[in-house]
Amino acid sequence: MVDIRNTRQRRAVSAVLDELEGFASAQQIHGVLGQRGEKVGLSTVYRNLQALVDAEQVDALRGNDGEVLYRRCEAGEHHHHLVCRSCGRAVEVAGPAVESWATKVATENGFTDVEHTLEIFGTCADCVA
Repeated sequence: MVDIRNTRQRRAVSAVLDELEGFASAQQIHGVLGQRGEKVGLSTVYRNLQALVDAEQVDALRGNDGEVLYRRCEAGEHHHHLVCRSCGRAVEVAGPAVESWATKVATENGFTDVEHTLEIFGTCADCVA
């Protein structure tokens, strides 16, 4: 885990992330900061989000449109996400079968130090109703 400085801008970005239920883009987070009267530039939002991702405090995933989306991590260990395409709600899930499979495939092909991400997109029960 990376150690990061706790600047005013990082605290402002973190405060927005603490209130989000689903994933949000850097532009959406920047918009919330603007509505709150926080003077934080969009490039600063991106830098702070990346620092929080590097410090394993924030999850990042690429949405269906290719844009990177962010949210506060709930689990302290490696996990995956179920993400609603409609409302953006996300649920963190463990994937022991995925972990076993990734290790097996890597070993069979002579790979080491393997990392992976898995995001599952669908429609949550609330949005179906």
